[in-house]
Amino acid sequence: MTKATQNLNSVQKRALSVFTAGISNGEFGFPSETLIEVSKGKGAKLWDSRGQEYLDFSMGWGSCLVGHAREEVVDAVQKQAELGSNFAYLNTHALQLAEEIKRIAPAVDRLRFCASGTEATMYCQRLARAFTGKKKILKFEGAYHGANEAGVTSLFPHQNLAFPTPELTSAGVPMAQENLLIAPYNDLETTEQIIVTNADEIAGILMEPLQRCTPPFPGFLQGIRALCDQYGIPLIFDEVVTGFRLAYGGAQEKYGVIPDLVAYGKALGGGYPIGAFGGRSDIMDHVNEHYIGQDNYVWMASTLGGNPISTSAANAALSVYRLPGVYEKLFETGEYLRTNLRRILKELEEPAQVIGDGPLAQIVFTDQEVFNYRSTATGDKKKGRAMMLGLFKRGVFLNPMGTKLYISIAHDKGVCDSFLVRFEDCLKNDILSTR
Repeated sequence: MTKATQNLNSVQKRALSVFTAGISNGEFGFPSETLIEVSKGKGAKLWDSRGQEYLDFSMGWGSCLVGHAREEVVDAVQKQAELGSNFAYLNTHALQLAEEIKRIAPAVDRLRFCASGTEATMYCQRLARAFTGKKKILKFEGAYHGANEAGVTSLFPHQNLAFPTPELTSAGVPMAQENLLIAPYNDLETTEQIIVTNADEIAGILMEPLQRCTPPFPGFLQGIRALCDQYGIPLIFDEVVTGFRLAYGGAQEKYGVIPDLVAYGKALGGGYPIGAFGGRSDIMDHVNEHYIGQDNYVWMASTLGGNPISTSAANAALSVYRLPGVYEKLFETGEYLRTNLRRILKELEEPAQVIGDGPLAQIVFTDQEVFNYRSTATGDKKKGRAMMLGLFKRGVFLNPMGTKLYISIAHDKGVCDSFLVRFEDCLKNDILSTR
C-alpha cells in the first residue's frame, strides 16, 4: 500500500475499490484525496457524509434548476411513488407533460420521451438521417451533445485541425470521423462554406443555441436557420441545457429561432432523470411503430422514458418555472454573479473573461475575447483547474474540469456573496501567489 493510499479516508478507499477513478458517474475528475460522499441536498447547498456543508454550483450538472429537494417536486414524487414507479407506457403525468411541452415549444408537433439528454440528441440525429436519407451531421466545435458519438467528437480538441475535419475526444467511436462535419461556432461565413460544399451529404445541423456558456453573435442563429431552409437541411436544437433555463420556452423563446427537431433533458426533470425529443410531424413520424420493416423506420425504445415518477417531477418543476418573477430572479442572480466575478478579477489585475447568460457563468483565464471553442482554449487551463479545486476545498461544490457554474432558483445574492468571498480568497492565495 502506497503512502498516498494510506492517507485516504474510508469513503475514498471504498470509492476507489468499486468505481474507476473513484467517480460513480463520470467527468468530475476529482483527485483521490478530495473525493467525498454526498448525503444530502437542500436548496442551493449540499452536505457530505461527514456533515461538511457546500455551496452547490453544479446543481446536478444543471438538472436541479428548481434547487435540491424543492417542496413541490418532492410532494409530486412521493404521491406517485405509492402508485407505481414505471409502467413503460402512456400514463397521466407523461400525457400532461407532453401537452405542456407542445404548448410552449413552437418546434414541437409531436414528441417522445426517453431517459436522458444523451438519448434525446441521439434520436434527433437518427431521425434527421432517416428523413433526409443522408449520413453526415454537422456540429460545432467544442459543443457537447451527450455521450453519443457526435457529443464526444471535437469536444475538447487540441490539434486545431482544418474545418470540417473531426477530432476524436473519446476512443470507441470509429464512425464519428466518417459521419461528422465540424464547424466553428459564431462563424457564419465558414459554416456556410462547409454547408455549400457538403450539402448533398448533410442530414442535419446539430447545435446548442447557447454553446456551453458562449452566447451566439447577433444574427448567427438566424443565419444558420436560413441556410438550413435554403439547402433543405433539418436544424436540430440541443436544448438539454437551455431548455426551461433561458426562458420558459427555452432558446426558441429567447432567440426567436425555431428548429425542426429539439432535444430536452436536465432542468425538465426537476432533478429526476428524463429526456424528450420532438419536432415537425413529418420528421417525427419516422418513429411510428406501424412502419416497422420499412427502410425509413427509426427504432425508438426507452424502458424508463416517460415514467410517471420523472414526469410527475417534471410537471411539478414546470409549475415552479411558471411562478411570477422566476426568470427575472434567475437572470438577476446570474448577472450579479458575473458582474462581481469581473469586479474581483479586475481589482486583483488577473486577466480573465467571465462569460455566460441567464443562470450560467464560466471563468476563462485569458485576456482575449471568448466567442467559440478555440478562443476559449486560449485560457490558462492550469489556472482554471487550480481555481476549481481551490473553491472545492473552500466548501464550493462544482466540476473541477472547469466548465459551467450553474445557478438555480434556490440561489440568491447571499449565496453568491458567500461564493464570491471564497473566490477572492482562492484567487489571492491559490492563483496570484504563484505568479
